[in-house]
Amino acid sequence: MIIDTHTHLDDKRYIDDLDEVIKRANDGGVKGFIIPGADIDDLQRAKEISHRYENVFYAAGVHPYNLEGYDEEILKNYLKDERCVAVGECGLDYFRLPENEDEKLAVKKNQQEIFINQIKLAKELKKPIIVHIRDANDDSRKILEEYNAGEFGGVLHCYNASKHLLPLSEKGFYFGIGGVLTFKNAKNLVEILPDIPKEKLLIETDSPYLTPTPHRGERNEPFYTTFVAKKMSEILGLSLSEIKEKTSKNAKALFGLNL
Repeated sequence: MIIDTHTHLDDKRYIDDLDEVIKRANDGGVKGFIIPGADIDDLQRAKEISHRYENVFYAAGVHPYNLEGYDEEILKNYLKDERCVAVGECGLDYFRLPENEDEKLAVKKNQQEIFINQIKLAKELKKPIIVHIRDANDDSRKILEEYNAGEFGGVLHCYNASKHLLPLSEKGFYFGIGGVLTFKNAKNLVEILPDIPKEKLLIETDSPYLTPTPHRGERNEPFYTTFVAKKMSEILGLSLSEIKEKTSKNAKALFGLNL
């Protein structure tokens, strides 16, 4: 069994063939899915999908690019749903910042405040948190540690191979590994993968994005976690069945999945 712990099945690119996408994944051994919330406007569709398929769950959160729609009360309503297993994805993303220094500081401050709010929600509701980090390692680690964000578990989605973030494995955090692992330029991630505790590894796609080799350029989908698992097996020197068993066990433990 493989569990895709981060797949945007609520994306419009799956509207026409979602049944086929899920069946193809199931037939390929992918038996569990988590849809991360990224935008308030998409949460209703994520909820509906998770209630339609018995092995699909979702999380509720707001991505740092979608902060204009942040509404804590709306989030809370979704987070109390039985199919909602986590808060997120939320975090910090400094990749696209204004050039003006004052504006840059204002954007960072806004991201940090709303990130902290979602951490507090996770702790209040005793749910794990799905964390997005891009070009913001220092501030992210500082906030995660200061607010004990991993008290009920969490995952660093699309782990960026920063050694600076590795110590978070001792503070309740898991590491989401996706298609990037198969890229030719993923030397840092390939090098650091053996340093991640095996009990903290998760598999994800981030589909429809970050399609693994040999399907780069195509729409990503959960079935392609099989390529991630194979690459992980090769790098770690473990059998494919061991990789599937370990990462699925980890996902069930973190998100409390009943599969």
